[in-house]
Amino acid sequence: MIVVLLNTYLALLFILVKLKVVPFNGFWKASPVLVFLLLLIGLFIPMNWGAPQGAALVVRNSVAIVPDVSGEVVEVPVRPNQPIKAGDVLFRIDPVPFQSQLDALNAQLKFQETRLGQMTQLQTQGAGRAFDVEQREAEVEQLRAQIVGAKWSLEKTTVRAPADGYVTNLALRTGARVTNLPLSPVMAFIDTAETIIGVQVDQNAARYLAPGQPVELTFKLNPGTVQTGKVESILQAVSTGQVQTSGLAVAPRAVETAPLVVRVKLDDEAFARSLPAGSTGTAAIFTEHVKAAHVIRKVLLRQIAITNYINPF
Repeated sequence: MIVVLLNTYLALLFILVKLKVVPFNGFWKASPVLVFLLLLIGLFIPMNWGAPQGAALVVRNSVAIVPDVSGEVVEVPVRPNQPIKAGDVLFRIDPVPFQSQLDALNAQLKFQETRLGQMTQLQTQGAGRAFDVEQREAEVEQLRAQIVGAKWSLEKTTVRAPADGYVTNLALRTGARVTNLPLSPVMAFIDTAETIIGVQVDQNAARYLAPGQPVELTFKLNPGTVQTGKVESILQAVSTGQVQTSGLAVAPRAVETAPLVVRVKLDDEAFARSLPAGSTGTAAIFTEHVKAAHVIRKVLLRQIAITNYINPF
């Protein structure tokens, strides 16, 4: 952009010299250098913090699906990369062992309730002990609690989607045996209920960023178009500034200036939902400073949007 402005000035200067409006002396010969320095120092360098630009990335929350009970898979109705709603069935585990356990507990409960009634009647007639009644009552309550747990386990043989989204890289098949170990997920579920768009901004350009500021974005997936949005938040931590609990002394490491991450929300929610996870683009954030450079930043962003037709990187 600075080259375009400088060439425009040179063309105008050439016309003025030809028309003898300005003399072709040493000052006007050196004026393009002065104009270049003025544009660079007075406009383009301040533009980096008045309207910072950075790479944008679309990410989505991924949920590792781990069943709450172990058993043999008898049905996998879900298909990979097909949208599903929260509560839709992902897969089913053989319910027979859990149903038989529940039936056995119900039978025991029925027997214990009958014995409790008999013990209570004997105790009322003075032919039984209060201790026996209390013991039977405790056994009945214990069985009822076990039945609640057995019903929960039976219900968990049907594994459902935790949110709107889709399953990707699906390898689970009928006949496979799954376990409820946290480190053994059986499928990856991508949550599409919320679209997260992060923009990387260099630290020296992030001084004036604040939530609510307008944003323009262009994505590789949709070349030639520009989307609008607003800044949701500026993340207050990056991995290089994180300290984890450890029994070791501080281990010095090379300090690198990592960019900060700004979370952005698009105005067009339908378009945001259509973006696949991993979609990349470029974003420009417009602060309350150096407003004269905002127009130039808008032009530069639209140039990027057009070149996205042929630039795959």
